[in-house]
Amino acid sequence: MVKFSTAEAREKLGQIIDKAAVDKERIILTRRGKELAALVPMEDMRFLEELEDRLDLEEARAALAEAKADPERPIPWERLKAELGL
Repeated sequence: MVKFSTAEAREKLGQIIDKAAVDKERIILTRRGKELAALVPMEDMRFLEELEDRLDLEEARAALAEAKADPERPIPWERLKAELGL
């Protein structure tokens, strides 16, 4: 990975974008030596989004299975309202 300060990035934005888009490099942007953000090729971004979607789906399936296994676990809205005096 290549690192650029935000000051360098302002001066060389076109070159930095080409490094990510054409050369497929991952770019780290820093300020005062601290890593702030990353510029990545679109292929990497699409992969990360697909991975996130898969993880969300797995979590949703696990939550649904847990709810089905224990029907008392989810509290019905009407019962909760009654318990809270709403």
